[in-house]
Amino acid sequence: MMRKIFLSRPTRATLYLVACSGVAALMAPLPDARAEDAGLVEKGRYIATAADCFACHTSPGGKPFAGGYPITTPVGTIYSTNITPAPRTGIGTYTKAEFFDAVRRGIGRGGKRLYPAMPYTSYAAVTDDDMEALYAFFSSAVAPVEQENRPDTVGFPFSIRSGLVLWNWLYLDTRPFQAQPRETPQVTRGRYLVDHLEHCGTCHTPRTMLMGPASGRYLAGSAVGAWYAPNITTDKIAGIADWTDSDLRNYLKTGHALNKGQAAGPMAEAVTNSTQFLTSNDVDAMIAYLREVPAIAGDEKRSRTSYGPADRPEDVARGQTNSENRGWKIFSGACASCHQAEGQGVNAYPSLTHNSTTGSPNARNLVATILTGVERRSGDSSVFMPAFGSGALWVNRLSDQDIADVSNFILKTFGNPSVQIDASYVAKQRAALTP
Repeated sequence: MMRKIFLSRPTRATLYLVACSGVAALMAPLPDARAEDAGLVEKGRYIATAADCFACHTSPGGKPFAGGYPITTPVGTIYSTNITPAPRTGIGTYTKAEFFDAVRRGIGRGGKRLYPAMPYTSYAAVTDDDMEALYAFFSSAVAPVEQENRPDTVGFPFSIRSGLVLWNWLYLDTRPFQAQPRETPQVTRGRYLVDHLEHCGTCHTPRTMLMGPASGRYLAGSAVGAWYAPNITTDKIAGIADWTDSDLRNYLKTGHALNKGQAAGPMAEAVTNSTQFLTSNDVDAMIAYLREVPAIAGDEKRSRTSYGPADRPEDVARGQTNSENRGWKIFSGACASCHQAEGQGVNAYPSLTHNSTTGSPNARNLVATILTGVERRSGDSSVFMPAFGSGALWVNRLSDQDIADVSNFILKTFGNPSVQIDASYVAKQRAALTP
């Protein structure tokens, strides 16, 4: 049940295969659960899916929930732990109280403090009933895997975990979840999902120097390693006010919203492993709650989904496609076959205009997507874009300068022309993506 608060989340080239095994693990029939416990376990399976436990507790190509997933942080690498019911290396001998303390208080067996890479500050408000179900699921429906936990590489003084007592005093709210005055049941349910089970603020809320959530900036957008989790407040320019309910529903269920955005990187993992499996009622509840989140403005002058080719005079547009433009040459050779020469996209390949990635006030997600590609699955459909970074086939690899040139061409021609980058920017983002 790990997801980063202040940490970068490495994107996996093996996402498609790992996701398939994760879906199988979450949807597999119960091993030997008693009939009277089956309902509780199935509820726990749903809670584990909503909490996206699989994504961080499964290493690339590894066994489901056996841990070992590397999470790079400013203070070192933290490896997720084995949460299968293996008696020696997993949580097979955890009492219910110990399990509850680990998930909701960040306190492991023997009083060991967990790093807040485990979003226990969000899970702190998970209800007792849901915790009971979660415990039943991990105890009886997850295959035990005896796999040693990898030691973290966090350096001094951050390796002294007792310091987390102070951090928890500042940022851990242990009050039980309850409905707010004048809040509809649907909005209450949406708040429970967004704030706690799905822990959206973990990535979408900026952090302070102490790595806690920034006061007054709830869901206002934040850098997450090489990626950027955008503003999802109700602000008309910086946020998602111009996204319809249908746009948001499609995005959460499939990772694609026409003329709005496509999920890649960490969000593609969230869609693949979690949000696509939520019930329609829960998705609608999340949307209803997000419509209530107070607007927080950014520095943008216009919505990131508003940029299109018609915004530019014809002579400027033509100037972007001359034979001497290096970015145009790279785009023509590496991108146009899928995204089309005019960037209009086709079938599963999105348009590059009216696109939240190309219209963003920063180039993080554009560069990260080019470097790592996209692998996303929803239902029986899958979306694939090849990587062009270090992990790509050698025939697809682009240099830092290549990626800077093609990114600048895409931004000028299809997106936000005020954003321009250089090779050093790409090099920095490439390093941030390396686990």
